[in-house]
Amino acid sequence: MNAPSSVAAGYATAPASEIAAAVRSGAVSARAVVDAVLARIAAVDPKVNAFTDVTADRARAAADALDARRAAGETLGPLAGVPFAVKNLFDIKGLSTRAGSLINRELSPADRDATLIEKLEAADAILVGGLNMGEYAYDFTGENVHDGPSRNPHDLGHMTGGSSGGSGAAVAAGLVPLTLGSDTNGSIRVPSSLCGIFGLKPTYGRLSRAHSFPFVSAFDHLGPFARSVEDLALAYDAMQGGDAADPVQVERPVEPTASALGQGIADLRIAVAGGYFRQKGMPEAFAAVDHVAAALGVSRTVELPEAARARAAAYVITAAEGASLHAERLRTRPQDFDPAVRDRLIAGLAIPAAWVAGAQRFRRHFRARMLKLFEEVDVILAPATPCRAPKLGQATMVLDDVELAVRPNLGIYTQPISFIGLPVAAVPVWLDGGLPIGVQVIAPPWREDLALRVAYHLEQAGAVRAPVAQV
Repeated sequence: MNAPSSVAAGYATAPASEIAAAVRSGAVSARAVVDAVLARIAAVDPKVNAFTDVTADRARAAADALDARRAAGETLGPLAGVPFAVKNLFDIKGLSTRAGSLINRELSPADRDATLIEKLEAADAILVGGLNMGEYAYDFTGENVHDGPSRNPHDLGHMTGGSSGGSGAAVAAGLVPLTLGSDTNGSIRVPSSLCGIFGLKPTYGRLSRAHSFPFVSAFDHLGPFARSVEDLALAYDAMQGGDAADPVQVERPVEPTASALGQGIADLRIAVAGGYFRQKGMPEAFAAVDHVAAALGVSRTVELPEAARARAAAYVITAAEGASLHAERLRTRPQDFDPAVRDRLIAGLAIPAAWVAGAQRFRRHFRARMLKLFEEVDVILAPATPCRAPKLGQATMVLDDVELAVRPNLGIYTQPISFIGLPVAAVPVWLDGGLPIGVQVIAPPWREDLALRVAYHLEQAGAVRAPVAQV
């Protein structure tokens, strides 16, 4: 029997862990939760513009099946009844995988779901739709010319960040407790920072990218957003496991993180990134890092070797590989691209192959130097973005007294990290009553558990938080 609507409504903005416990216990039905979430999406999303597709019939059918299983005495999964949504570059069976573009809408509907959707559903989570994003993921703002911009739920006149803007907005607005996005150069960490939520970019090769639309295979990661670290860890744990369909996924055993969140940080060597990461940012970016460092009792500073060069090399590889992927579409349908995306892709076609080869050689060098640094420290703190959320349509900003374009420079602190695929938890900091801004908690390869432990400690201490926006 469904719970009364007043009871179910309380779960519409609840954490995933709370929803799952209530559905498993029978305190609320999965159908009642789904109906409450769909009602909230209908009421709030017209303001936020996070969703491009709502899979209501599918969600209700999945919820009914879950309730029937519980009634039959089956044990339900760790995400029982938890609604989630995904960036619309994930394949969703029955929908065209638009990847934020106009052109892709003409594709045949996907005949299966992305692997990570299947894994979350195997944990008994329930898909409720696809989410707005920057065209072909080549974006840091969340502004889409075809579907309109996703809007920051904490101030609707401001950006969500991108390219996973809808994923960030949906969680911050309390439309769903979990979303999935992609991160090539910062597209999980930038929306997490600007929308005031938690995000996880796993190690490159950790989670399957199969049956999602690519951008730059050399850097593409998929990962979750949530309003609590526990929810982030539960989702990440459910998505681990091998998948031969992704050629870069590394075969590793499932390494659970949720059960280890409470281990504390006393044994961890934590440092703040200096040098490059204390430049070209607004005061609030550095204040957020200082706030987190103080909460952790951290005073040590380290320098990431040649971080500026790493960002430049990431740009070269991104532009060249992204342009190659879209060369035929650029030749035959240039008028159907966002002009800003089209122009960057066309420029990428002109990059000499020798530059790309040199950038890849430097990538190996930079990775070796970073692994050497991680022999001395376990976790590194750095800003996630150089500023709080800019206004929608804002083209430039001033950093270190220099006027710079907003779109490329929101990722100045994230690109050197994804360049070598390190795992990062983004944590939201609220200072002086303004909009939130994020901090990156960076760990060595395959040590998502360390980043999540630090994030959880900060959350439990009250130093970081992800409230539901009052939209």
